[in-house]
Amino acid sequence: MAFTNPTNDERRTILEEAKTIAVVGCSNRPDRTSYMIAEALQHAGYHVIPVNPVIAGETVLGEKVIASLTDIKTPVDIVNVFRRSEDTLPVAEDTIKMAHKPKVFWLQQGIYNEEAAQLVEEQGITAVMDHCIKVDHAILVRK
Repeated sequence: MAFTNPTNDERRTILEEAKTIAVVGCSNRPDRTSYMIAEALQHAGYHVIPVNPVIAGETVLGEKVIASLTDIKTPVDIVNVFRRSEDTLPVAEDTIKMAHKPKVFWLQQGIYNEEAAQLVEEQGITAVMDHCIKVDHAILVRK
């Protein structure tokens, strides 16, 4: 069965109900898209957990960078992914191994992997692909 993204109303509800977002591939460089979007999510009121094994232990946007999703011990509502499409299956595998399964596995604009989406959906996690979380928040949530 072909993948279908949640509707605008469903994505609005996801964003309105979420409190904590793990940003996989978050950069420590302010000129990178992942950093800018993580910062925008913070300004929108979300608790952002940066995830990046290359800079684990550093502080980004006032938060300690975590090496892997499986190292997060607190509940996360959304796993937001900044990785190439072909690199997202291992992220999906880590997502389903998290101590507290998130509600949503969100692949950023331009990122699409049906196998990763199917894997998380089989575990009851909603998948969103090829959507910028910042743009969706600006259009669907901000009044």
